[in-house]
Amino acid sequence: MLEVTAFHTGYGGLDVIHGIDMSIGAGEIVALVGANGAGKSTLLKAISGLLPVHAGQIRFEGQPIDHLSPRARVLLGFAQVPEGRQVFGGLTVAENLRLGAYVHRRGMSEADIVGRIREVCERFPILLERLSEPVANLSGGQQQMLVIARGLMARPRLLMLDEPSLGLAPVLVTEIFRLIAGLRDRGLSIVLAEQNAKLSLAIADRAYVIEMGRVVLTGTGFELLGRTEVAERYLGVGKGVRVSNAPRHEQLVGRLKQIFASAGSE
Repeated sequence: MLEVTAFHTGYGGLDVIHGIDMSIGAGEIVALVGANGAGKSTLLKAISGLLPVHAGQIRFEGQPIDHLSPRARVLLGFAQVPEGRQVFGGLTVAENLRLGAYVHRRGMSEADIVGRIREVCERFPILLERLSEPVANLSGGQQQMLVIARGLMARPRLLMLDEPSLGLAPVLVTEIFRLIAGLRDRGLSIVLAEQNAKLSLAIADRAYVIEMGRVVLTGTGFELLGRTEVAERYLGVGKGVRVSNAPRHEQLVGRLKQIFASAGSE
């Protein structure tokens, strides 16, 4: 679906991303793993059209999109959920959601927008209960659900999530990852930029480890969970620990399934 080739981008005349190659297929989660400042957010902004291409190319379904504006990319099916939520606290939940469909406003009637809000909020029932409330009244976890829902209002084919678990309590982090996995199961392609490497790799189909603006490792979530260098640097596993690939992956995925199942039954 999306291919990034020999890609360079950054701020002003300086490169932050150096020659990255990556791809995202239809209906898969691709995780970007790396420390704060590695370049994950910069890469997402460039894919969205918010930063210029210094070198290389971005192709969507085989066609170059380097010249397209952010608005044009949204119309193609891109949506980015930014780091830090960036909600409009003085507006209601419903008004924030309407902004997610703004680019399509000329082709949508009032009934279409109301229907789309209800359709999106089927995945976020707490939002449906609080549509008329100011967003400032929502908890951090509820605001994070809102910005994901706002991104879905544009009917994206590719959803890019930038640090969706940032600042959330562990129980809410688990809920957010459950929602992300559920979106993939509905056929949505997702790029997940996260510092929570354990959960990211546990639900990712594939992943790229980024350091200093370069891809240093790539593979499936299963493979990278078992790589010693990934475990030592990102998973909190010390050098003296010897754990085989399969048990670590099975333990993480098994625990996630238990949590997801219990959350779904509540």
